[in-house]
Amino acid sequence: MKFGLDRLLTEPALRRPLAGRRVALLAHPASVTADLTHALDALAALPDIHLAAAFGPQHGLRGDKQDNMMESPDFLDPQLGIPVFSLYGEVRRPTAAMMDSFDVLLVDLQDLGCRIYTFITTLRYVLEEAARFGKTVIVLDRPNPVGRPVEGLTLQPGWESFVGAGPMPMRHGLTLGEMGLWFVRSLKLDVDYQVIAMQGWQPESAPGFGWPLGERNWINPSPNAPNLSMARCYAGTVMLEGATLSEGRGTTRPLELFGAPDFGKPNIAPRQIMAKMAQLAPDWLAGCRLRECWFEPTFHKHAGKLCAGIQIHVEDAAYDHVAFKPWRLQALAFKALRLLQPDYPLWRDFAYEYEHHRLAIDLINGGEGLRQWVDDAQATPGDLDALTLPHEAAWREHCEAVKLYR
Repeated sequence: MKFGLDRLLTEPALRRPLAGRRVALLAHPASVTADLTHALDALAALPDIHLAAAFGPQHGLRGDKQDNMMESPDFLDPQLGIPVFSLYGEVRRPTAAMMDSFDVLLVDLQDLGCRIYTFITTLRYVLEEAARFGKTVIVLDRPNPVGRPVEGLTLQPGWESFVGAGPMPMRHGLTLGEMGLWFVRSLKLDVDYQVIAMQGWQPESAPGFGWPLGERNWINPSPNAPNLSMARCYAGTVMLEGATLSEGRGTTRPLELFGAPDFGKPNIAPRQIMAKMAQLAPDWLAGCRLRECWFEPTFHKHAGKLCAGIQIHVEDAAYDHVAFKPWRLQALAFKALRLLQPDYPLWRDFAYEYEHHRLAIDLINGGEGLRQWVDDAQATPGDLDALTLPHEAAWREHCEAVKLYR
């Protein structure tokens, strides 16, 4: 198969509309060709492309910033001599001066198919500013590595944030190019927006179910996105960013496991939590394997402390792409812990993505519904399904019109 970048590089007809225009690139470390050449270098080598500027999203063009709210500076590319502007530094939206540096913006970002992954918010901001300043935006499309499944509550009005770009569920099932189409339509943007689509993407096909296993190397799009397993778990484990439990940052398997130093206590040991999860909603455990584990984060939450925990395994024969529901799985783990120890200090109260007055768990979920369900001792898995299933069905119908791959 071919990604959008590879098509732009090998098909001169796709580059003709760029002739005589100043071109900028929004990219990160995973913006590479099939032979692992970075998009910036590949485009700079083309004589018919006038590369004028580059932009980096959260974690930076070079992907060197480890955590949330770690900002990247602007800098001058030492090889190409062009400005590299940060969209996760002093600003989140490109400024008028930044917009004046180009005529066409190429967007080549590997997404993870999850609402909270901030590259889609950056895409929204870029499209809104392009509409304002009369610029062209072209997405060089890449796979949604977790494919087409949809899961989670829809972000509620008033809960928009840098981790909540619009009323979509946690797992949205779209590629970045399709997401751009959705933004243009839903926001009614008057903008010259185009997608250079992939060729041969088959999101329903095993073994990758969205990611072309065996064809393309996985490059971390952000520091804690090291592999496909993490991407598959992320729509659930990302909620741990709003909890006091470690999500495995500071280990070699971030966002595939969770735990805490006090999980060694008999009433909330991993085996008790897994047993309670199986008792509450065994079908929410389908499609993966859970394993008790121990880990000691080298940084971030519980750094230097031995944690007992649970790892989610999604890469052997037990993995079922359709049955696996990472958002429900993680919600169920929270619920089991809450029932086993009602007074457990589960929710983390701290500044999250520059929001100081709302709990991170609520920002992550785009509303208070998930947290309220976890904290209500009487609420059942059926109650969460009753709330969530209509949201998921509505989104599937709503986004059908922007799908480019059938």
